[in-house]
Amino acid sequence: MIKIDLSFKPKEVTKRLLSALPKRAQDVITSRYGLGAKATRLTLDAIGKKYNITRERVRQIENHSLSAIRKSKQYEEGGTIFAELKAVIVELGGLVAEKDLLKHLAKDPSTQNHFHFLLVIGEEFKREKEDDEFRHRWHIDQELADKIHNGLRKLYSKLSDNELVFEGDLISSFLEEVKDINEKYKNEEVIKRWLSISHKIGKNPLGEWGRASSPNVNAKGMRDYAFLVIRKHGSPIHFKEVAKAISQYFNKKAHVATTHNELIKDSRFVLVGRGLYALAEWGYMSGVVKDVIKKILEKEGPLTKEKIVEKVLKERYVKENTILVNLQNPRYFKKDKESRYSNV
Repeated sequence: MIKIDLSFKPKEVTKRLLSALPKRAQDVITSRYGLGAKATRLTLDAIGKKYNITRERVRQIENHSLSAIRKSKQYEEGGTIFAELKAVIVELGGLVAEKDLLKHLAKDPSTQNHFHFLLVIGEEFKREKEDDEFRHRWHIDQELADKIHNGLRKLYSKLSDNELVFEGDLISSFLEEVKDINEKYKNEEVIKRWLSISHKIGKNPLGEWGRASSPNVNAKGMRDYAFLVIRKHGSPIHFKEVAKAISQYFNKKAHVATTHNELIKDSRFVLVGRGLYALAEWGYMSGVVKDVIKKILEKEGPLTKEKIVEKVLKERYVKENTILVNLQNPRYFKKDKESRYSNV
C-alpha cells in the first residue's frame, strides 16, 4: 500500500468547514455523512423523522448546505487541502474505487467518513455511482476515466465464460486496450486497482482472473474448489490431496469422503487411476479401462496388444496387467489372425 503523508487532520478541516453553516444544517450534514461521535451515516428518512420534516426537505437542506460551504471563506482557505487529496488520487491511478481510496487515506471508518465528506465538498472531485459494471469510484479527469471504463469493457468482452487468465497476462491484455494513457499510470499496482473497479471481472483465491460470473472465479461449492485445485496442480492428483489443498487454499473444511463423492459426480473430472483425478478438459477419456480401450479401438481400428497398452497408459495410471485382463473379455474384444484386437 502506498504511504500517504498529508499535512492536515481531516476531522479538524470538516469542523472548520461546518462552522460556515447554521446549527440545524450542521446537524443534518453531520448525521448524513457520519461525522459525529458515531460513524453511522443516517438516511434521509431517519434525519427527517428526527426533525419531523420530509425526506425531500432533508435533501434540500443537504444540497443547500454543500453549496453554502463551497461558497464560504472556510472553503476558500482550504485550497491546499484539496490539492493534496487530488495528488493522492493521481498517485493511486487517477480513477480509484471509493473503498480503495478511503482505505489508503485512513484505517478507521470514522476518519474515512471525514475524508469522504471532503471529497464530496471538493469541486474537482467527481464520484461515479455504482452500477452493474463498476463499483463506486472517484476521479479528477473524465477523459482518463472514460478510457479506463472502455478498456475494462473491451477486456471483459474478450474473456470467454469460464476462461481463467494469469494476472500478468491480464495486465498485459488490459494495457493493450489503454495504450494511449499517460506512462506514469502504466504500472502493475495501478492496473490492479483499475481492474478491481469492475464488477464483471474478478480474481479467485488462487490469483487467477476471469469473468466474475464464472464458478472458476466465484467458486461456490466443493466441486468448484476441487476444479481450481486440480487445475493449479496441473497433473492428476489423488482425491485426498485435493481435499487437503481445498482446506489450504480456500480455508474450507473438506472431508476426504465428501470430496471424493463430489469428484465422481462431476463430468469436469476424470478418474485416471486409483483415487487419481484429472480434468476432462486436459483431453483424458472418460470411463473405466474397458471403456478407454473401446474408444481407442473405435478411433484407431484394430491394434496389437502392445499398441493398446501404450495408448491406454497415456490415459490411465494403471498396471499393464489390468489392461491385458480387460482385453481378454470376449464380450467386448476379439483377436484376429494377426493378433490384433478390435471391438466386438
